[in-house]
Amino acid sequence: MDASEILKRVRKIEIRTKGLSKHIFSGEYHSAFKGRGMSFSEVREYQYGDDVRNIDWNVTARTGDPHIKVYEEDRELTVMLMIDISRSSLFGTIQQFKNDLITEISAIIAFSAITNNDKVGAILFSDQVEKYVPPKKGKKHILRIIREIIYHEASSSGTQLSTALRYLNNTQKKRTISFVLSDFVDHDYESALSVASKRHDIIGMHIYDPFEKELPNLGIIRARDPETGEALILDSSSSRIRNAHAARFNNHFNYFDSTFNKCRSDHLSIATNDDHIKRLLQFFKRRSK
Repeated sequence: MDASEILKRVRKIEIRTKGLSKHIFSGEYHSAFKGRGMSFSEVREYQYGDDVRNIDWNVTARTGDPHIKVYEEDRELTVMLMIDISRSSLFGTIQQFKNDLITEISAIIAFSAITNNDKVGAILFSDQVEKYVPPKKGKKHILRIIREIIYHEASSSGTQLSTALRYLNNTQKKRTISFVLSDFVDHDYESALSVASKRHDIIGMHIYDPFEKELPNLGIIRARDPETGEALILDSSSSRIRNAHAARFNNHFNYFDSTFNKCRSDHLSIATNDDHIKRLLQFFKRRSK
């Protein structure tokens, strides 16, 4: 794909997601993700209804009129997008591939963040860290992250979330809000998540295709495991095959759900044919409460 095609695709995603972020998500995002605390803003004259505990007695004594200290939220946050670019994300049967949905949700979060003057960075991972983009502000930086998510080809095929979580802890010494967008076809990341969630606000976003959850009865089908490359011929009319297929999905999902619950980290699951805008709004509103 040449440079003009790359720019065209990035521009298309920008147009769609920037508008959503500005008009729908900016207020919900602001409410859902709080700043690091309150900082002193100014001193002004006391007005009826003000909290008397905020009276500045030094200024009040000097002027002869009651004055109060005004505080405002220290709003600037650092948002990290932790993006699974392993080969299992290159799968889709209904509306779009999993990696397309991951890209769009990442862009919505990123544009919502810069609308609120927050920094955004990215960690692209497979079973190793493939790319690190340090947190910065600005539209040009967000477009760079979107380009990396779309076009960076993983050098490895598997998924290992624990490696990415340890990398987050090693590179980000201050608290971040970190979104993990993945199909979570992985195990043994509980320990790494437990450590990372003590410093960072980790949010797991499980992205899946309905075909992965329930194999339809289509007779004999040819398939390929995207992570191992193994070619398969499946008899989808067999209830044993369909049950084994569902069990594999449930095994990964149940581990994801229970692990994030144990670590008290927010998480949600979105299918490629879901109304992901509605799901994200519901999530942000739930967070704000």
